[in-house]
Amino acid sequence: MKEEDWNRLDGRPHPKCVSFCGRDLRVGDRVRVWPKKGGDATDIVLAGKIAIIEEIEQDYEDKVHLALVMDDDPGRDLGITRQPGHRFFYHLEEVEPLDPK
Repeated sequence: MKEEDWNRLDGRPHPKCVSFCGRDLRVGDRVRVWPKKGGDATDIVLAGKIAIIEEIEQDYEDKVHLALVMDDDPGRDLGITRQPGHRFFYHLEEVEPLDPK
């Protein structure tokens, strides 16, 4: 893989909002996580958990990914500061939008 391939997404704007299930989702919105079947152990542990959207990202194929931080994570502050192990990435189809608190 060429070095420029690793940097393709640098500087690419992050969507401010994405529509899903008739709702507009934004950073800070709450969702329930429902990972697709066949995931890993982390997906099993996080299934049904509530999270906030920390970032909305779009890859070079225009697929939307949500960076999530779990509400009940004792290291939640680390996820907010984008530290590894406390941010989890899911597709739109793997979340259920929740009503605002």
